[in-house]
Amino acid sequence: MRSALIIVALVGLATVVAAFARRIRVPPPSLLVVAGLAVGLVPAVPSVRISPEIVGLVVLPPLLYAAGEELSWRDLRAVWRPVTVLAVGLVVVSAVAVAAVAVGTLGLPVSVAFLLGAVLASTDPVAVSALGRRLSLPSRLQTLVQAESLFNDATSLILFRIAVGVVVAGAGWSAGRVAGEFLLLAGGGAAVGAAIAAVVAAVRRRTEDPLVETVFALITPYLAYLAAESVRASGVTAVVVASVILGGLAPKLAGSRTRLQLAAVHATVVFLLESVVFAVIGLALPDLIRDLSAAHQRWFWPAVAIAVTLMLVRVAWVFPLAAFQHWRHAPDRPLWQVPAVVSWAGARGVVPLAAALSIPLLDDAGRPLADRDIVLVLAIAVIVISLVVQGFTLAPLVRRVDLAVPAADADVAYAQARSRVAQAGLAYTDQLADLDAVPPVVVQRIRDSLLTRLEMAEPATGDAAGQRSAITQTYRRVRREVVAIQSRELARMYADGAIDDATRRRVQRQLDLEDARFTDER
Repeated sequence: MRSALIIVALVGLATVVAAFARRIRVPPPSLLVVAGLAVGLVPAVPSVRISPEIVGLVVLPPLLYAAGEELSWRDLRAVWRPVTVLAVGLVVVSAVAVAAVAVGTLGLPVSVAFLLGAVLASTDPVAVSALGRRLSLPSRLQTLVQAESLFNDATSLILFRIAVGVVVAGAGWSAGRVAGEFLLLAGGGAAVGAAIAAVVAAVRRRTEDPLVETVFALITPYLAYLAAESVRASGVTAVVVASVILGGLAPKLAGSRTRLQLAAVHATVVFLLESVVFAVIGLALPDLIRDLSAAHQRWFWPAVAIAVTLMLVRVAWVFPLAAFQHWRHAPDRPLWQVPAVVSWAGARGVVPLAAALSIPLLDDAGRPLADRDIVLVLAIAVIVISLVVQGFTLAPLVRRVDLAVPAADADVAYAQARSRVAQAGLAYTDQLADLDAVPPVVVQRIRDSLLTRLEMAEPATGDAAGQRSAITQTYRRVRREVVAIQSRELARMYADGAIDDATRRRVQRQLDLEDARFTDER
């Protein structure tokens, strides 16, 4: 009962904090961590111990899936080279740097220190997506930081599993073992994710019930995660690959009503899970610190040193990479603004937390795993520091370097796209009028609605369901045909590069709303 009460209280706290965060334009995850930390410091609040199964299995898959669905295929193809360099090279360098700092400041064994480095080496897609969601970054830059945070988890988890084997079982290091782990984790996870995506796409193409499709979409991340883990592949990689594939296919897999319902359900689920997990991160830290303080174990300055090291290593890696890209491809563009934002968008969050919590309690000999508590505290402390420091300062940095897309520009792009798709609809109605394919009154009503851009629904007639007049049924059918033409024009504009993914999604939602209004009730 007490656990249920804590969860309900956390959801209520998160709702209030999220609403307040929007008012002061602060990323909700950062404010949620601070709120959880403040509550955890109150003596009367019971201690919170996070189960690794809850974070790794219940919370992580749907949050990763939601982040992956937001990626644009077109933008991802444009940034795959820097994403690859960041997702592999930077992760390895960060793990080594953290291990060196942990050995130097705390005297941890090299194997344990490297285990900590592997936990903290990758940025977190959930945190980065949540932090960047309201920054209005250019589409390609948003894709870069989000794709890096999604795909660097495979490298980090490979290092983590190898490090766990060394610490727990005393396993040795070898190039063959590292290559085998990589193929099994990254390659196996990608293959499982692609297979799950293919099966889900095939099923959803043959399903028209919004409720069934919504349930199927909600269980997809769990299917991908469990299927990959059952063959000892990376569940995280499987979820990411499945989400990216299905996100790109989304306009072809579901109708307008289903897309609207899925968007509402996903937004609610993501909000609840993000709210609870980020609040719990802050809430759990004080209790862990009390345990270390009782044992007279130092942790604060080493945690600060590790957090600063991660930030400096990221800066030292990103700026030379950006300079090389600038020299090769875009010497006429600003040099430092983009790498400044990419360097600072390296928050840690749910994925490092899940890895830290999954460190075994005992080694293979049945003895308590030495230094597990200090590794867990350092990992959570660094997560809190990154969410607070980078979370509270990333938006001001984006404004300072003038990279945010102005709201006026986004509105202009939206208005232009709406105008283009309206013109496509008008052209189609003109063809119908020329061919006398439908009654003139239907064509005129559709032209009026398009020309005035009214959000128009069919007025109530007072007739019983199923007794609509022939003219009303024809109007609804042709109106949906017009929306379909507009949707195809919107897809063509996006494929041609005339609009970005954010504009496409915004216009598509309006078209979905129109289509839903004119869909006959089943």
